[in-house]
Amino acid sequence: MQVLTAASRRHRVWSLSQSLLVGLAAALSAWVFVQLGNEMAEGETRAFDMFIVRAMQSLRGGHPWAASILRDLSGLGSTVVMTLCTTITVGYLALTSARRMAGLVAVAVVMGALGIGLLKEGFARLRPSAAFAEIVTPGMSFPSGHAGMSAIVFLTLGTLLASTRSRGIERTYILSVAAFMTLLVGLSRVALGVHWATDVLAGWAYGFGWALVWLLLARTAVVGGKADTPPHGQAQP
Repeated sequence: MQVLTAASRRHRVWSLSQSLLVGLAAALSAWVFVQLGNEMAEGETRAFDMFIVRAMQSLRGGHPWAASILRDLSGLGSTVVMTLCTTITVGYLALTSARRMAGLVAVAVVMGALGIGLLKEGFARLRPSAAFAEIVTPGMSFPSGHAGMSAIVFLTLGTLLASTRSRGIERTYILSVAAFMTLLVGLSRVALGVHWATDVLAGWAYGFGWALVWLLLARTAVVGGKADTPPHGQAQP
C-alpha cells in the first residue's frame, strides 16, 4: 500500500510539472505574438519583411517549377483541408465514446478560426503587393490564417494521436511530423508572397499557444471523465 501511495504521489507531481511547463509555453507564445504585433504596428518589421518578400520573389524567378509545389503545400493549410481533418477527427472521437474530447477539439478549432478572423480585422495589415506575389489572395494579412490554423489542427491532432502510443520514439515521430506539416504550410505562404514573414511567425505563435491551452483543458476533461467513470462491474449511484 505504501508503494502505491508513493507511486501515486510521483505521478501527480509529474503530471503537475507537465501542466506547468505547457502553461509556461502557452504564455511564452502569447508574449511572442504580442511583441510581433507591437513591432509590426510600429513599422519596426518593415525592412525585415521586405527583404524576405524580395528574396522569395527572386527564388521563384530562378526556379519556376517551385510555384506549383508551393501551392500544393499551401493547400494543406486551407479551410477545406482543416475542416476535413477536424470533422474526421471529431467523428472518430465521438464514435469511440470520447465525446467530451470530441467537443473540445471542435470548439477549439472553431473558436481558434474566429479568433484569427478578429485579429486580422483588428490589425488590418495589408498583404504584400501583387507585384511580389505568385497568387493574389483577398483579406487582411496579420496573422497568417493558414499558419495559425495548421498549428492548431496539426499539433492538436498530433498530440491526441501521440497520446495513444506507449513508445517514446513513436510519440516523437508523430509530434515531429505534425510540427513539420505546420512548418511547411507557413513557409509556403511566405514563399508564395501572399504573406509577410512576420504574419507567419505570428500565426505560428498564436496557433501553438492556442493548441497548448486547449490541450490543457483536454487533459483536465479526460481526468474528470475518468473520475466520473465507475469501477468495472459497479453501477453508478
